[in-house]
Amino acid sequence: MLANKQWRLWVGVLSLSLSMGSAWALDVVKIGSVPGATSDAIEAVVAEGKAQGLDVQLVEFTDWTLPNEALNNGDIDLNFFQHQAFLNNAVKERGYKIDLIGLGLLQNIGIYSNKYTSLDAVPQGATVSVPNDPVNQGRGLLLLQKAGLIKLKKGDDTGATVHDVVESPKHLKLVEIEGPQLIHSLADVDLAVVWPSYFVNAGKPEQAGKGLAYSGIADTYYAMGFAARHDRAQEEKLKKFVTLFQSSPKVREVIAARFDNNPNLYTLPWQR
Repeated sequence: MLANKQWRLWVGVLSLSLSMGSAWALDVVKIGSVPGATSDAIEAVVAEGKAQGLDVQLVEFTDWTLPNEALNNGDIDLNFFQHQAFLNNAVKERGYKIDLIGLGLLQNIGIYSNKYTSLDAVPQGATVSVPNDPVNQGRGLLLLQKAGLIKLKKGDDTGATVHDVVESPKHLKLVEIEGPQLIHSLADVDLAVVWPSYFVNAGKPEQAGKGLAYSGIADTYYAMGFAARHDRAQEEKLKKFVTLFQSSPKVREVIAARFDNNPNLYTLPWQR
């Protein structure tokens, strides 16, 4: 009887040791993001990460400067909130040595109106609100050009500004507005270039699906990706996480739900 008890105790201790050893073996991957679809998608892969030896830890920021600062300082391993255009601007301004090592989500933008149901109905001299920041203004103008509403001096230049508009058949009046306020500008303008996710976040997903035109996969330059410090870009656990994220059915499910299951509102750029 004593021998049996000792055997069970030994087996229990061995099982506990193996369990603890398994936990200790997990590679920690700290990922900085901002509230919304990107954070939700990271949280969606936590369980799968543990099954593959990764302890995925989300670190949320409410500021668009801090995720790159934290990454640059080594406080986190990756961040997931920015596209190449945003990163290029951050590198230019602050001298970071940061690279995108994989794509995660392309949030499309759209042309919206509270007054018109088609671009053909937009009158001469209509007012159009566009982002006022240098990173996103070019993207908005490229969408207006794609819709045939304007023509830009340098064609598909992602750095275009309102001063680069050389043709406007409807003689549009472009109004520069801060990004988060674009959705509110719809009450005062004829058209607005808006991220559909703003409507979803505001609890109006049905309005997000009523854009008169949308960007698409051609906008991969604006796809949000996973950024790592240049000296860690080839690190195995970081590449392993990106592969896990891109192959996870749960990630696709969560992102789709975040965008009201409407393919006009987002694309998964690694699938194209």
